[in-house]
Amino acid sequence: MMMRSTKEVMGYALQATDGEIGRCRDFLFDDVQWTVRYIVADTGKWIPDKKVLISPMSLGEPNWPANRFPVHLTREQIKVAPTIEKDRPVSLQYEMCILRYYEHPYYWVGDGLWGLASSPAELRKMAEEQATATIPPEPKGDPHLRSVQEVTGYRIEAMDGEMGHVEEFILDEDTWALRYMVVDTRNWLPGRKVLISPAWVEGFDWSEEKAVVDLTRDQIKESPEYNPYEPINRKYEARLYNFYGRPVYWK
Repeated sequence: MMMRSTKEVMGYALQATDGEIGRCRDFLFDDVQWTVRYIVADTGKWIPDKKVLISPMSLGEPNWPANRFPVHLTREQIKVAPTIEKDRPVSLQYEMCILRYYEHPYYWVGDGLWGLASSPAELRKMAEEQATATIPPEPKGDPHLRSVQEVTGYRIEAMDGEMGHVEEFILDEDTWALRYMVVDTRNWLPGRKVLISPAWVEGFDWSEEKAVVDLTRDQIKESPEYNPYEPINRKYEARLYNFYGRPVYWK
């Protein structure tokens, strides 16, 4: 299990099977399971003003030292892929269109984080071994795709008052789940950053750009501090969940 900062990964090069296609400019995640479903690829000077969605199912093993994602697609496939419109929401119809185009299975069919699997790589492998349904059921929980860039900066409100803002997200590099929001409390507790799981969010006010958590300011003040220069390991996570008395996600 390895965790990565979404800020760290922004700007990574995307390498198709026959050449570079652009850069990672954003992530789209669903606000029910809090899992990244697509990388927003900016094709830059190659195809100006074109942005396409690339599923983690299309990715190979990332080259983390080189800041590069290998993509199991050709430049021609990307060139003629459906384009997303700037500042427009991604509809379910568009998702079905792009998944069919890339011949990917639907990630909302089943009970796992990735439908019938626990990771995009596992789901891709399953799809290669057996045919998938052509007419999928509707996704459970009415999920909406949200932009990581958009939610970064949202205010965090505890049960008894505001306590900071979202600085970035922590990504599980195997499952692509957003495990934590990094909350900067500089306006309340200068120099202190804490981690809050999306599972502890009671709700979002998207119009007010605010997340409400069922925690108190005192709890957050006394919680284990997050050091961005140290890796997040299971020992730290267990300490964090134990402090808040919350069930862990890995059991």
